[in-house]
Amino acid sequence: MLIHPWDAARDAAEWREWLAAHDFGQLAANGLPGEPPFVQPMHFAYDGERDEVLAHLARPNPIWPALDANPEVLLSVVDDYAFVPGPWQALPGAPAEHGTPTSVYAAVQLRCTAHVVDDPQEKAEILNRQVGHFQPPGLSATAAVGEAPYGRMLPGIRGLRLEVTDVRAKFKYAGHKPEEVQDRIAAGLAERGGPRDAAALAVQRRRRQEA
Repeated sequence: MLIHPWDAARDAAEWREWLAAHDFGQLAANGLPGEPPFVQPMHFAYDGERDEVLAHLARPNPIWPALDANPEVLLSVVDDYAFVPGPWQALPGAPAEHGTPTSVYAAVQLRCTAHVVDDPQEKAEILNRQVGHFQPPGLSATAAVGEAPYGRMLPGIRGLRLEVTDVRAKFKYAGHKPEEVQDRIAAGLAERGGPRDAAALAVQRRRRQEA
């Protein structure tokens, strides 16, 4: 992922705060010889204190042989993206049709060492921590070995603890463009009101305020 200086996270706090609210990504593992990389979409819970990602997948998932062969993986999370039409990017004084179409987005890539978890108690702990991350307490029973309703399901999954070893973060929101262009992009996102325009606009505004 190319990261220009103006698109880089200002500090670790920026990408950590963004990642705390974005917990669905794609886990990429090196493919076996002769095979392409394996990419698994999944929900996850990021533990910033331990710099670790918690997840689980079904035991029949074909990713396991790839992780056994090479546990070095990449978790990619992309969101708050929007298409920016060319006229929004036209430089001051230039014809609108000379503007370059582009995209704005936020992306965090976590390079990790994958640790596969098969111990039933540890799998139950991962499940409970994931559920605790995603929903309020009391909506689901606690997962416990040998206890209903989830104890009997534990053999059907394998847990994942992803030990984070490196982070690359990018916030591409035209931060290097003239103020007039940034204002035009912001106005365009607000007026268009597409499915992700509000989220993209919120990130752009935040980064401008913090600049």
